[in-house]
Amino acid sequence: MNHHHRKILHALFAHPISANIDFKQVMHVLEEVGAEIDHKAGNRVGVKLNGHSVAFTHAHHDLPKAEVIQIRKFLESCGVTPDKYPL
Repeated sequence: MNHHHRKILHALFAHPISANIDFKQVMHVLEEVGAEIDHKAGNRVGVKLNGHSVAFTHAHHDLPKAEVIQIRKFLESCGVTPDKYPL
């Protein structure tokens, strides 16, 4: 995982919750950690990682805070934390 991807991962877990994380960059980070991405109808994106699956709403630019929380919880349930990828 390159430095830019690690910065995005750390931003997902930052406090306070960031509201300016680019959706496309998050999808790249998910692919980097081994997730399978499936584009679905209706601006939905399916993600499978470590036996877990979830569907996110495709944001056109920056992610809303609620979506950041959802992605953070999904990554935690899959065992992906920023501690494993130091800056």
